[in-house]
Amino acid sequence: MNRSMPWLLLLWGFISTGPLAYAAVELGATRQEADATVGCLFPMSGRGGLYGRDSAVGVELALEHLEQAGLKNTPRLRVLFADSKSKASRAVRQVRDFVHNEQARFICGVVNSAIALQVTQVAQDLEVFFIGTDHASSSLTGESLNEFYFRTNNDSAQSMRAGARYIREHLYPDKKGEPLRIAFIGPDYDYGYQTWKDLRSSLAREGVRYKVIKTLWPKLYEPDYTTFIRSLMSQQVDLVVNSLWGGDMVAFVQQAVRTDFFQHSRFANFDTGANYEVLSALGSELPQGLILSARHHVNWPDTKLNKWFVYRFHALTGRYPSYAAEGAYSGILAIAEALRQTGSDASNSEIRKALLGLKLHLPEDPEGFDSYMNPQDHQLQQVIAIGETLRDLRYPPAQMMLGKWQVYTPQALDTPSNLPTP
Repeated sequence: MNRSMPWLLLLWGFISTGPLAYAAVELGATRQEADATVGCLFPMSGRGGLYGRDSAVGVELALEHLEQAGLKNTPRLRVLFADSKSKASRAVRQVRDFVHNEQARFICGVVNSAIALQVTQVAQDLEVFFIGTDHASSSLTGESLNEFYFRTNNDSAQSMRAGARYIREHLYPDKKGEPLRIAFIGPDYDYGYQTWKDLRSSLAREGVRYKVIKTLWPKLYEPDYTTFIRSLMSQQVDLVVNSLWGGDMVAFVQQAVRTDFFQHSRFANFDTGANYEVLSALGSELPQGLILSARHHVNWPDTKLNKWFVYRFHALTGRYPSYAAEGAYSGILAIAEALRQTGSDASNSEIRKALLGLKLHLPEDPEGFDSYMNPQDHQLQQVIAIGETLRDLRYPPAQMMLGKWQVYTPQALDTPSNLPTP
C-alpha cells in the first residue's frame, strides 16, 4: 500500500478549507469495494487539530498493517473523517450524517470526553458501534457505559491506578507514615473531574495516607496559568498532580518554568504529560525529573512493532506521532478484527461478542503482552509505563524523553500493593 502521499495532500486541503463534507478525506476501500464504513470524528483544525491529523496517519498505518498481515477474512474498510472542531453539537450531527448518508456501522475517535459522552448516546440510539480512540474519562466505561461503546486507549481510571501505585512505591515512603500533601490541577470538565475522582479512589486502594492542599480547575484552553501557579506555590506541597493535556499542558509548563515552581514540589502527570506533542513543543524548556506518562511512547517499548509504527509515521509526515495516532491505529484494528471473526454481514450481537473477547498486539504492548478487552466495562486493558524526564536528543525537536521506567501490567494493578499478594 504505497499511496500515502496523495491522501496526505488531500487531507491538508481538507484542513485548510474546513468544510463539513467529510467525504473529502476517505481512506481504504471505495464505497463499492468496502465491507464496512467507519466514520471518524476528530478535531482536524484549531488548537486540537494535531490530534486529528495524527489520527488520520494512524488509520493509514492500520490499513497498511492489515494489508501486509494478509490474514484470512480481513475486511475491506472504508474510513471517512469529519472535523468535529471540538464542538459537541457538530459531532452529534456528523454521527447522524455518517450513519444516514454513508451507512457507517462504526464511529471512531473523539478527543474530548464531554463530546464523547454525547456521541456515545447518539450512537446507541442509532445502534452503531462507537470505538473510542482518544478520550479517557472513566465515566464512559462506568455509569455512562452502553452496549455499543468500546474503548481502545487506556482511560483515566487505569492511568490513576498506575499513578497511585507509583506514588506508593516511590514517593510515599519518604513521608515515613505522615500524610502526603497533594495538590491537584485539572481541566474544568468531565475528564478533569473523573481523573481527580479516580486518583483519590486509587490512593485509598493503595493505602496511601494523604492530605489535599488544593484543587484547581482552569477552563479548557486557558491561556494564562499565572494565578494557578502562584496558588500552587502558596503552601507547602509534596506533590502536584496535573491532568492538563495537549496545548494546555504545554502552556502550563512554559509559564511555570519562569518561576521556582518545579523546585517547590514534585510534579506528575500520569495520563497525558509525556505525549510526544508535549515533549516536542516544550523542547529544552521541559525540566528534568518530572514524573510523566502517556498512552503511547515513541521510545518505549523497544519492540519491532513500536519501532515500525514510530519510524513509518515519521517517514510519512516528517514528525513523530502523538499518542492519538496509536489510539486511532488501535481502533481500526479492533474493528477489523471483530469483522474478521464474524464476517461483515454479522448481527450487532455477533460483533459485540467479538469485541468483548478482543485481543490485539499493539505498538504500545511490550513483548509477551497483548492488549485485551475487559468484557465488564468495555475497556481495553493495557500496560502503563511511567517515567521521569531525561535529556534525550534522538527524537527531535524533543530534547527530553522519559527514562527510569516503572512498568505496570493490568494484572499487577489488580492487587493493591498494601495487601498481601495471593
